[in-house]
Amino acid sequence: MTEYACQLYLISPLDVGGDFPAQLELALSAGTVAAFQFRVKGVDQHEAAALAEPLQAICAAHDVAFIVNDSVALAKRLKADGVHLGQGDGDVREARELLGPDAQIGVTCHNSRHLAMEAAEAGADYVAFGAFYPTETKNVDHVAELDTLQKWSMITEVPCVAIGGVTPDNAKPLIDAGADFLAVSSSIWNHPEGPAEAVKAFNALLA
Repeated sequence: MTEYACQLYLISPLDVGGDFPAQLELALSAGTVAAFQFRVKGVDQHEAAALAEPLQAICAAHDVAFIVNDSVALAKRLKADGVHLGQGDGDVREARELLGPDAQIGVTCHNSRHLAMEAAEAGADYVAFGAFYPTETKNVDHVAELDTLQKWSMITEVPCVAIGGVTPDNAKPLIDAGADFLAVSSSIWNHPEGPAEAVKAFNALLA
C-alpha cells in the first residue's frame, strides 16, 4: 500500500467460509484493489489460519496486500503482509518488532488526529478514520468528520483510510477530502449485482 492515489481496501465479512473464496476471486479480478483485510471473530487461531489460507493465496495471485485484523500473532503465523490494530489490539512498536520492517501496520484512530499522530510517530504505515456513514458491519461508537481527513492530509504524508458505510454513491466527498484508501465491506459483498460489479463501480469513481 504505497501508492497515494485513492484506492480500494476491502474488508472481509465475518463469514469467510463456503463460497467466499470464489467471491473474493470475482472481486479482485474485476479491478484495482490495494489491500484485503481478513476479519473474523470468535474462532481460534488454528481455524482462522485454515480459513485464511485460500484467501491469502488469492490475494497473492492478484498482488493485493493481505492484512490481518486485530491479531499480531495470527499475522506472524500467516506471514501476512501486515496487521490492522484497533485501539485495544496492541502496540505499533511491538507489532513492528514481531512482524519486521516490511509489514504494513495500520491503526484505527476513530475521529482523532491526536491518536493518528501517536500511531504515525510509533511507526504506523497508515491510519484509519471512521465511521463516516452509518454501517451495519460493526457497532459505531465514533462518528468521523470530513474535516479530519482534510486536516490530516494537509499535515502529513502518512496515508489515511476512510471507513464506515462507504458506497460508490457517498464516497466522492471522502476522496475529495484526501482519503488515500476507501475501506469497504458490505457495499462489496452485499452488492445486488455481486462483488465484481461493486469493485467496478468503485474503480470507475476512483478513476
